[in-house]
Amino acid sequence: MTAQSADPARPADPVDPVDPRPAPSGAGFEISARHGRSARAGVISTPHGQIATPAFVPVGTKATVKAVLPESMSELGAQALLANAYHLYLQPGHELIDAAGGLGAFMNWPGPTFTDSGGFQVMSLGAGFKKVLSSEFSGGEKARTSSGEDDAVAEGKERLAHVDDDGVTFRSFLNGDVHRFTPEVSMQIQHGLGADIMFAFDELTTLMNSRGYQEQALERTRRWAIRCLAEHARLTEERTHRPYQQLWGVIQGAQYEDLRRRAARDLSAMDSGGQVFDGFGIGGALEKENLAAIVGWVTEELPEDRPRHLLGISEVDDLFVAIAAGADTFDCVSPSRVARNSAVYTATGRVNLTGSRYRRRFAPIDETCDCYTCTHYTAAYVHHLFRAKEMLSATLCTIHNERFVVRLVDRIRASLLSGDFDALREETTGAYYGSPR
Repeated sequence: MTAQSADPARPADPVDPVDPRPAPSGAGFEISARHGRSARAGVISTPHGQIATPAFVPVGTKATVKAVLPESMSELGAQALLANAYHLYLQPGHELIDAAGGLGAFMNWPGPTFTDSGGFQVMSLGAGFKKVLSSEFSGGEKARTSSGEDDAVAEGKERLAHVDDDGVTFRSFLNGDVHRFTPEVSMQIQHGLGADIMFAFDELTTLMNSRGYQEQALERTRRWAIRCLAEHARLTEERTHRPYQQLWGVIQGAQYEDLRRRAARDLSAMDSGGQVFDGFGIGGALEKENLAAIVGWVTEELPEDRPRHLLGISEVDDLFVAIAAGADTFDCVSPSRVARNSAVYTATGRVNLTGSRYRRRFAPIDETCDCYTCTHYTAAYVHHLFRAKEMLSATLCTIHNERFVVRLVDRIRASLLSGDFDALREETTGAYYGSPR
C-alpha cells in the first residue's frame, strides 16, 4: 500500500503483494554545494558512472543523437543520454535491445542512460500538439476559458491515441498497428531497454485542457505511479542479471499551484513495499513566464535527498531559472533539432548560418566555443554545407549546439561550487539576450 493519507474523494489504491529487494547503496544522490534558497550542485550515482549535477542530458530518441556518433557525444562532454521508450518499443523492440545487453551496449554508449515513459507521445499522438515551453496555446482567450478544449486536436492532425483509466491505446506512426500501453507495459519496456534511470508512466496534458480535466489526469497519473512502483519492484526482483535501475516519478499539474504541490507530495510519500521513487521528473506543458514559480512549488514539496529532472528545456535563461529554483538535470531535443535547420547558439545569441553574412566568414561559428566544429571549421564552410544540402552540416552544427548547452551547464555547476552563480547568470544572459535575465 502507499503511505499517503486517506482521501475519501479518491478510490482505493491497488495493493502491491511484492516485497521487493531495496535499491543497492550505489544508487543515490549526494549534494555537494548549495546557493540561495534552492539551487544545488550534486552527484547522481548509477551503475554506469556518476552524473555531476546540474547536468544537461542530450536526447537520443531512437538510441542515437541524430547525425552524431555516440563517441562524439562523449568527447563533447555529455555525461548521460536520454532515449525514448515509445520509439524504441516500436523499432527495433525492447526485447532485441535487452538481448543486445541493454541500451548502452546496443548504441556503444558507456555512460549513464535515461529513458522516458512514452507519456509525451500519448499527448502528442492524442491531440497533435507539441510540448513547448512557450505561450503557444496559453496566450489566447480560448486557452484560458473555464471549459477548455479537452477534446481539441491540432489542425491537420488525427487523434491516434485514446486514454482511459487503465492505460492508453494508440496507433503506430510507422504502420498504423494498434498498441496498448499501461503502467506495467511501460515498466516492462523500460526494464528491457536497461536504462540506468527511467520515468514512471504519466499522462501529459496541454494548456488547452480545462481545470477539471487537469484534475482527472493528475489522479490518473497518481494511480499509474503506484502501479509503476509495484511493477518496477517485481521486475527488479525478477531481473537479477541487470544492475538496479532507478525509477523516477513524474509530477504533472499544468499551471496550477495546488495541483503541482499535491502531485509532488503524493509521489514523495509513495512507498510500495519499501520501493520508493529514486528521483522525480517535472513534466507538462507550461508557460515560460511561470517556469520559476512552477519548479519552485514542486521543489519546496520534494525531499532534498533525491534528484529532480526538468523535462524538455535547454534555453539559456530557462536553465538559469530552473537551476535557481532547484532542478538538477534537464533534457531537450531542441539543440539537435534546430541545428539540423541551420540555427546555432553563440555567446551573443542564436543565429542562422544560411544567412548571407556567413558566406565569407572565415572564422569559427563562435570564437568563444571549444567544440570540435569551432576548432576545425569555419562558419563559411558550414554555411556552404547547408546551401549545398550536405549531411555533414547537421553533424557539425549538432556537435556545436550540444557542446554549447553542455558547457553552459558545466559552467553553472562550477559557479555553484565557487559561489559565483549570480555573476555568471548576469554575464551570460546579458551577452546572449542583450540584457541580463
